[in-house]
Order: sequence, then C-alpha cells, then structure tokens
Amino acid sequence: MPFHLGGIGSVYYFAYGSNLFWPQMHKRCPSSRFVCAARLGNYQFGITRHSRLRECGTANVFPVNGKEVWGAVYDVSDADLVVMDGFEDGYRRQILTVKPMDDGNKPIDVLVYVAEIESNVPLPNAEYKRLILAGAKHWRLPEAYLTMLESIDAAQS
Repeated sequence: MPFHLGGIGSVYYFAYGSNLFWPQMHKRCPSSRFVCAARLGNYQFGITRHSRLRECGTANVFPVNGKEVWGAVYDVSDADLVVMDGFEDGYRRQILTVKPMDDGNKPIDVLVYVAEIESNVPLPNAEYKRLILAGAKHWRLPEAYLTMLESIDAAQS
C-alpha cells in the first residue's frame, strides 16, 4: 500500500542522487513536480552502493549525527513511483523527515530510497557525478554542499 504524503494518489519523494537532475527525473516520472529543496538532518551522503544498472558506484544516505544531506522533494504519482522502483534496484523505501530550505520550521515526511552500505564500491562514473551536480546546482542547494559534491572522485571513462 503506497504511503500518501503528496496530492491524492501521490507521494513526496526526496531525491539526493542522479534524480536531482530534472530531465532524468521528469523522463522517469512524467507526473512528478518539484515541491522544494530540503535538508535531511543527521544523515550523510556517500557513494556506498554498487549499481548493477550503471556499473559504477552510486549515491546513498546513512545515519550520522550532526551531518546533513540536501536534495529535492518531488510530488510523484503512485504509478510513477512503481516505475521508479525499477531504477532504484537494491534500495528500499524508507519514510524520513526533511526540512524545506525556505521554511525549515515546517518538517515534511518524504519517501527516501536507502540501501545497505556495501564494501569495495567502485567510483561513480563521470556522467553520474555530472547528473548529481547539475541537479544540485539547478535546485540551488547550499554552496558548501555543492563543494562537497564537487570533491567526489569519479572514474574517468
């Protein structure tokens, strides 16, 4: 049974990886609409999953007190979320609370894809890193967070 937070028949989904890149997100989930940029407190961003689909390391979030992950909240239809599950192979759906960038006093519950931390994860490829950075810049995530994303090592193709 889908978790409803967005409109009727939809959920709020928090993107922190390549789905930050609007053209990719909109292609995968045509119903999606941007809600806000938001911060997931007490979590850390990392390349801790080996994607069999992309054949490189991919993004994940995991609990770390005092850290934060920035991303985009989208309102996505239940039907498109089922499509999203196919792209998020190896991730599980989890409901977490984020604070919108413009109104951090009003937390919202969102669906987040989270994976187990794997060992010996390869570097992300340059294209995957480019998608994350382009999306983060497009949604105007904080400068310090952009700097962290830019510092991620990527495999050269």
